[in-house]
Amino acid sequence: MAKDPVCGMFVPEDKDSLKATVRGRTYYFCSETCLTSFLAPEIELRKIRHLTILSFALGVPTLILTWLPFSISTIPVSYLLFLLATPVQFVAGSLFYKGMIHALKARMTNMDTLIAIGTTAAWGYSTIVTFMPGVFPEALYYEVSALIIAFILLGKFLENLMRRRASDAIRRLMDLQPPTARVLRDGAEAEVPVEQVIVGDLVVVRPGERIPVDGVVVEGLTSVDEKMVTGESMPLAKGPGQEVIGGTINVGGMIVLKATKVGADTVLSQIIRLVEEAQAAQAPVERLANRVASVFVPIVVAVALASLAAWALLGGETLRGLTSFIAVLIIACPCALGLATPAAIVVGTGRGAEKGILIKGGEVLERAQRIDAVVLDKTGTITKGVPVVADIVTSNQFDEKTLLKFAASAELGSRHPLADAVVKKCREQGLEPVRPVRLEEVPGQGVEAHVNGSVVLVGSRAFLESRGVDVSDLENAVNRLESMGRSIMYVAVDGVAAGLFGVFDEPRENASEAVQRLREMGLRVLMVTGDNERVAKAVAAKVGIAEVMANVRPEDKLRVVKMLQEQGCRVAMVGDGINDAPALTQADLGIAIGSGTDVAVESGGIVLIRDDPLDIPRAISLSRITMRKVKQNLFWAFIYNTVLIPVAASGYLNPILAGVAMALSSVSVLTNSLTINRAALN
Repeated sequence: MAKDPVCGMFVPEDKDSLKATVRGRTYYFCSETCLTSFLAPEIELRKIRHLTILSFALGVPTLILTWLPFSISTIPVSYLLFLLATPVQFVAGSLFYKGMIHALKARMTNMDTLIAIGTTAAWGYSTIVTFMPGVFPEALYYEVSALIIAFILLGKFLENLMRRRASDAIRRLMDLQPPTARVLRDGAEAEVPVEQVIVGDLVVVRPGERIPVDGVVVEGLTSVDEKMVTGESMPLAKGPGQEVIGGTINVGGMIVLKATKVGADTVLSQIIRLVEEAQAAQAPVERLANRVASVFVPIVVAVALASLAAWALLGGETLRGLTSFIAVLIIACPCALGLATPAAIVVGTGRGAEKGILIKGGEVLERAQRIDAVVLDKTGTITKGVPVVADIVTSNQFDEKTLLKFAASAELGSRHPLADAVVKKCREQGLEPVRPVRLEEVPGQGVEAHVNGSVVLVGSRAFLESRGVDVSDLENAVNRLESMGRSIMYVAVDGVAAGLFGVFDEPRENASEAVQRLREMGLRVLMVTGDNERVAKAVAAKVGIAEVMANVRPEDKLRVVKMLQEQGCRVAMVGDGINDAPALTQADLGIAIGSGTDVAVESGGIVLIRDDPLDIPRAISLSRITMRKVKQNLFWAFIYNTVLIPVAASGYLNPILAGVAMALSSVSVLTNSLTINRAALN
């Protein structure tokens, strides 16, 4: 089986399959539509290459015959030049005529308009001189029309070649998913096409194989190389209960995983979709450039006509006027303007995808490079989001094990992360919690459960006090633990305060460095959390954050973002993309971090696949680099026009050199964009 590179479906590799070989690699397709869509860029590239060769093959002899005129038999050299230049003008140059006609139908002008008018003027003038001598002064411009088209086509060929290189990131990602999977069904192992794997299937992955779908390990221990999907350089250890991503490589032992996401829902498929959307989206600066071009072209035509009229009517030099007319049209052609933004965005988003940083288009890039404040959610962003019970304090009536068993039994039915921490601590002590008879959970406050005939309360201070429990005897312990950055969980049994747990969510390894880099980038860094102020400040101090907003409920994070925006800040909100969705949407830039197997967080403009806080400054740095390249590209796109239009209008610029300069502007823009791949990310 092989994967259709267009739609992602798997198709059989047999003699009847639709297939095509490109750059030495064979691809298989599910339909003629996909085949045609896939081959379109390759066909376009091949067509432009052939037309470029044709243009130079006929244009160079045209130049030689113009400079070294001679006659063959009785045929005048002008006829030979006509025969050489005409196929270039109307076969190779047909691309520009089609582009001009398409634009005129839309009541617009574009770059093709300038090229078509300029080369037609040169060819037309020369043709009149050839076949109607005496009408105009004797001069031939066949080599001008032919070589201008040749050089511009060469620029287009290099442009398409570089675009293909820039888009290879998507193709490399699509090649990651294996075509088949080994599935356990009816007690036997069967190899099936990967699109036939369904959620809940048990999938066997042997050492050295790519993992076919997203899932959770249920059997075996291994290490997984996630570099191609997440950018993580070192293989990660995986065991029962841990998630794995489709497309990554199993480099350790054999494992059995339970499929959790298949088809278009997998991390890899969603990464590909996000990158494709990002590269297809048009940035505001690109739309502005297009509007500028639509105004620029008519102005250039007017300047060219004015130059022609000035030389021909006022100066009496028709030939020089024609030369300046053609040169102005060609040198002004802003081909590079149309490439300036998309070229950089395609390369930038592709580079990000390879590093596990998904940027949803050029508009996001523009917003990212303008932000001046970053709001970091504490749990899951600064910290690991996996709390552990670090301290146990009991009252005189209970010992630690009794307290643990009561609390863990009460929390057994809860899905809250703090509940998991208590249950895990209980089992680490060799105790097994019992299933409560009755359980009532109050979201955000705590639980009440009946355990072995006793009523157990586990939760916040406010929750216990609302049930009439006095916790004042634990005040000293609370102050001590909160100063250490612990979150407090109170426990009461039969209406009496039994003790408390100091729960600690450890900061991520790179959190401090990430905060430092953000500050070095000139950004204001704030932390927002639902914890009380004492705990919040203790955690913030560990990672170097000075500004803290505590006691903020998930629904209130939106208010925090709005408040900062009202202060004039352009805010980036960084969170897990679930509870933080409203704030991510309100922020000038939403960054969803550590999304793992839930990578398509619609509310985030940037999605970071890994749990590495350093990807936050990396994403912002990549945005700044990419937009800097866009601005450089726009500069190069206009500098040729701005500097050389007056020279061309004065009649001192050879039209052929104008064509060379215009082609070089496109090549310089693309080359500059490709340097993003070599840029260092902070």
